[in-house]
Amino acid sequence: MKGLILAGGLATRLRPLTLVTNKHLLPIYNKPMIFYPLQSMIKAGIKEILISTSPDHAGDFAELLKDGKDFSVKIYYSVQDNPKGGIAHAISLAKEFVEEKKLLVILGDNIFGYNLKPHVERFKIKKNGAMIFGVKIPKINTKHYGIIEIDTNKKVISIEEKPQKPKSNIAQTGIYMYDNRVFEFIKTLKPSSRGELEVTDLNNIYLREKTLECEIIDWWIDAGSSHDELLKANNLVAKKNLNNSL
Repeated sequence: MKGLILAGGLATRLRPLTLVTNKHLLPIYNKPMIFYPLQSMIKAGIKEILISTSPDHAGDFAELLKDGKDFSVKIYYSVQDNPKGGIAHAISLAKEFVEEKKLLVILGDNIFGYNLKPHVERFKIKKNGAMIFGVKIPKINTKHYGIIEIDTNKKVISIEEKPQKPKSNIAQTGIYMYDNRVFEFIKTLKPSSRGELEVTDLNNIYLREKTLECEIIDWWIDAGSSHDELLKANNLVAKKNLNNSL
């Protein structure tokens, strides 16, 4: 199984901080943001990791992370020329890197402490399908997220983007696992009204064939979504002492 960390985008919601750097290079306590999804990949046992970023910051990531030797993994880099292409488009660029293996995807601004390794090991032997990860949130906040409805066997019943009447309080995080068919599925997607290839549309393909599972994690912060969330991530990481993991 291989890993993909998505670290592109324009990050307009974090300006002026992101006028001079990529948001995934901003500090979370005493380490760059990108270190935290990288840490999660390493804990999960992933040995080969692709960092996907924008053309103007690829060199910064390469200077910071180099070839991965310092982390006992192999790190590669890809460039998403169209920062508005969407998450599914960015995943499609990893096809040659992934080859015939399965894929763990983490958005580069996702901060969490959950150990993915047991699920990675189980997913490796799974024939087909995908797995997404959700977190329980206050119902008042559900209109800001993709909301996942699951049954008692953790199979996904529905995913709705920012619903007015949510069917659950489980928000979709930026952590996904896919079988190798994901690249063929992405080819069938059409751009949304935002002009992007949406990851929810991709996940819904697996949902329709009833091979989409969901695991619930204990806590999660989308550190790149706002200045308040960035501050929250800094404070929580300092409190939980996650910074000592790398």
